[in-house]
Amino acid sequence: MEDQLKNKLNYYKVSKQAINLVQKTKIVFLVGVSGAGKDTVRKALVKTGSYHYIVSHTTRQPRFNHGMLEKDGENYHFSTQQKVLNMLSNNEFVEAKMFSGNIYGTSVAEIKRAHDKGKIAITEIEVQGVAEYKAIDKNIVTIFLLPPDYEIWQQRLLDRYEGKPNTADLQKRMQTAKRELEEALTQPYFEYVINKDLDKTIEVVDEIAHGRHSDKKNEEARAVAQELLIKLD
Repeated sequence: MEDQLKNKLNYYKVSKQAINLVQKTKIVFLVGVSGAGKDTVRKALVKTGSYHYIVSHTTRQPRFNHGMLEKDGENYHFSTQQKVLNMLSNNEFVEAKMFSGNIYGTSVAEIKRAHDKGKIAITEIEVQGVAEYKAIDKNIVTIFLLPPDYEIWQQRLLDRYEGKPNTADLQKRMQTAKRELEEALTQPYFEYVINKDLDKTIEVVDEIAHGRHSDKKNEEARAVAQELLIKLD
């Protein structure tokens, strides 16, 4: 089954109907290093009623997150490999990729829900997945969230472990963050936002989503991204 999935992914092409739908829908992607606050900001924006959360499909099993088991249809659409294979065969994804042996993908149906409700489609996404969408629609808004500085960032990550830090997991997060920052800083399409004050961050992200931004603030945030990358070397 895994070989079949890999083969489908290698030759997968987005349908013209899906491309047209994406181009007609306002889409915002929240990107950023682990601990930047993507999930918190997204939840706050969805609560305003102006945004639709794109719930991704995955073939992995639900996990415990902050002591709670993830819910189907809320955290992810947890799907069997066979179901995902069928969806790929029917061109039901806008994008899909394999990560750590599991499939993750965005369905056409989720984008359509946002479009039909006249809402902004929003979700968190890996840096590497942004290019696929940009190739479909260059107007998709991509916002890279950042912690204020390295020290605050590290403390936020340590707080997640509730006093019992997992060194191996933390090192893995740092390696991933380094790759994400390197990739993002080479691309011209990211808007950068420093998540220092949550309420202000939500306000700024909402402004960018609606087409308003400050070049000065963007340059300041980009400088923070460069400083974080230096610290990781």
